[in-house]
Amino acid sequence: MHDIEMHGISEEFALCWQAASRHIQSRVQGPLHSWLKVNLNPPFLEHLWFRLGNQLLFLRIEDVEGKLEVPGNRQGLLSIAEGCKGHACLMPMRREGGAWLPATSGWGLLDLATGRPIDPVALVSHELIEITDWELQDFAVQIVRDHLDKQGRKMMSWQGNPSVDPSIWFVGDRGPEWVVVRAARYPKKMAEPPGNWRAIAERCARIGKSGHFASVSVANTDDAFDPTGAIPPTPLWRGHRMLASFDGIVPGPK
Repeated sequence: MHDIEMHGISEEFALCWQAASRHIQSRVQGPLHSWLKVNLNPPFLEHLWFRLGNQLLFLRIEDVEGKLEVPGNRQGLLSIAEGCKGHACLMPMRREGGAWLPATSGWGLLDLATGRPIDPVALVSHELIEITDWELQDFAVQIVRDHLDKQGRKMMSWQGNPSVDPSIWFVGDRGPEWVVVRAARYPKKMAEPPGNWRAIAERCARIGKSGHFASVSVANTDDAFDPTGAIPPTPLWRGHRMLASFDGIVPGPK
């Protein structure tokens, strides 16, 4: 189950977060098109994460002086990094002359486990890495979220942990509504609703009683899409283009 984290973010943390984002962007040769979290919407397992080549980096911002109220915790950072087979990074920040700056040189990132500096470019390789279930779920949630955005719905909360439900909370016509998202890898064309739907609905009812289900099937753009099955499906490689099949949200099972 997923409880909505609705606590506010301080203006000072937002300024620090913006400064950290700009610094990471400045370290990349050219625009970084693979930001995967660039907002301050809860929940806060990480504050920023991005892909560089075939590597995923998850960032937690911390104030070296300990004066800034920072959402989330290191355990949350570790859980999403491990779930996505990525790198858990701390980004210590320091306020100097009225501005937030990285407290360490280079990228400003430290490995959560060792405390040593991390150079994301040095981590990139030519290895083909199949995306994890967590990455697939996060991609599916993005698809559904974009669909709701286009319908003019205001997002309240979303998260991409495949073991946590619901995936999305949004403001419906009569208040908060929620969506359970499930992803399927091609050649499977439809995902099934969770078997514990009633338990999810009962837990969510204290906030919103209107629940929906969304199935997103994902394929590698380079797949042969052989209907005979003679050519096996192409794995979903990290960093490669993907196609999504999504027909909208539907009411959850009774």
